[in-house]
Amino acid sequence: MIHDGDGPELSVEIFRLLRELLRDYCGIYFDDDSRKMLQRRLRGRLKLYNLQSFSDYYRFLLFDSRKNDELAALMDILTVNETYFFRERQQLRAFNEEILPELMKRKANSKRIRIFSAGCSTGEEPYTIAILIKENPLLRDWNIEIIGGDINRRVLEVARKGVYRMNSFRATEPVYLERYFTEVSKETYRISDEIKAMVRFSYVNLLDSFRLRFFTPVDVIFCRNVLIYFDSTSKKRAIDNLYQILAPGGYLLLGHAESLINVSTAFIIRHLKHDLVYQKPEGNGG
Repeated sequence: MIHDGDGPELSVEIFRLLRELLRDYCGIYFDDDSRKMLQRRLRGRLKLYNLQSFSDYYRFLLFDSRKNDELAALMDILTVNETYFFRERQQLRAFNEEILPELMKRKANSKRIRIFSAGCSTGEEPYTIAILIKENPLLRDWNIEIIGGDINRRVLEVARKGVYRMNSFRATEPVYLERYFTEVSKETYRISDEIKAMVRFSYVNLLDSFRLRFFTPVDVIFCRNVLIYFDSTSKKRAIDNLYQILAPGGYLLLGHAESLINVSTAFIIRHLKHDLVYQKPEGNGG
C-alpha cells in the first residue's frame, strides 16, 4: 500500500480493480505509477459518500444507483485537459488547404459539412476550426456544423463560455485575436458570438457507440492527443466507433504522436502535402 498518513490507503488489488472499471467505462488506462495520484484525487469522493475504504468505493461504483453520475463526475477529476488555439499548425493547413477544398467539390450539391472535434477539452480546437471556416469566403453560404465533444463536463462548461487567458493563444496570430476576440480583463479574452454560434458542445464518451451514432454522418473527425491515454483494447473500440460515424470518404485526423498501427486497417492512409491523415474508403457506409 501507499502510506501517507492522510486517509484511507489504496491497495494494489483495489487500484487494479478501479483501473479496469475506469478503462471499461471510458478507455483511459492508468498505469501502475498512477496509483498515488488516484489515491490522492479519489479520497474526497470517499468523504463525500461517507465511505470508509476504497473497497467500499469500488462497490459503490459497481452497485449504487448513483454510479453513472459518479463515473461521469470522476472524468472531471481524472482527465487532463491541455490545449490551445491553432495547435499542430501543419495539420490545420492540411485541413484548410487540402481536405476542405476536396469536400467542397464532393458536396457541392448539398453544401453541408459536419465536423467533429473529439476530446475537445476547453474548446480551443473546435473554435479554431470555426475561425478557419469563417475566414474562407467560398464557404459563406454553406451549412457547416461543428461539434465539440468531451467526457469532462467541467471543461465543456468552460468551452461554452468561450473565455480564455493568454496561455491559450500561444500559437495564435495577432490578427485572429483582434478579429475574433474581445478583451474582458487583463490578458483574458472572450470569443466572438459569431464564432461561438458555429460550434455545438456535447458530452461524449468515445466508447459509447450508441450515443455516438447521433452524430452520424461526420465528414471530418479531429481526435488529437486523445488515444495516447487509452490502452490497445480501448483504442480499437474507440476507433471502430469513430469509423462507424464517419461518412464514406470522410477524414480522421489524429495527433502527431498517434497512429493506427496495430489499431485498425480499415482506413486509407493519405499523404497530403502538409500532413498524413486517415480516410474512410468511399462507398463504405460502415
